[in-house]
Amino acid sequence: MRIKQLTNRPDRARATSGFTLVELLLVLVILGILAGIVVPKFGGTTERARISAATAQLSTFATALDLFEVDNGYYPKGKNGLNDLIVKPRDASAAWHPYLESVPLDPWKNPYVYECPGKHRPGSYDLMSMGVDGRVGGDDDITNWEQKK
Repeated sequence: MRIKQLTNRPDRARATSGFTLVELLLVLVILGILAGIVVPKFGGTTERARISAATAQLSTFATALDLFEVDNGYYPKGKNGLNDLIVKPRDASAAWHPYLESVPLDPWKNPYVYECPGKHRPGSYDLMSMGVDGRVGGDDDITNWEQKK
């Protein structure tokens, strides 16, 4: 019986398996190009979702405020009027009931700005989210008096 002697020769199967450095670099370049194309497409999705959420919330407030006006004959006055939708004001009618469970913050964690009578809608009220920058004024405000296209 003869024992096969081990040598230091590279095994052909082992020498051909695996990836070369050039192949790995090529794959990384392709992944980088794909990421460069895909990431910008989804980059503004979160911000658009927040804008849509703020617009929907303004619509919910408008419905609650209109119901309040029907029941009481007036819109809640002042800058804290949204609180009158959840806590009964002193001069509310007997038909008053909670119109909202709570007054949420806008998607950027800022309070909504309510004013009655409104400066932009004097016969009614002004309602807005201050948007990303958290300040009144600017192109990022979402309001009930001006709809962006």
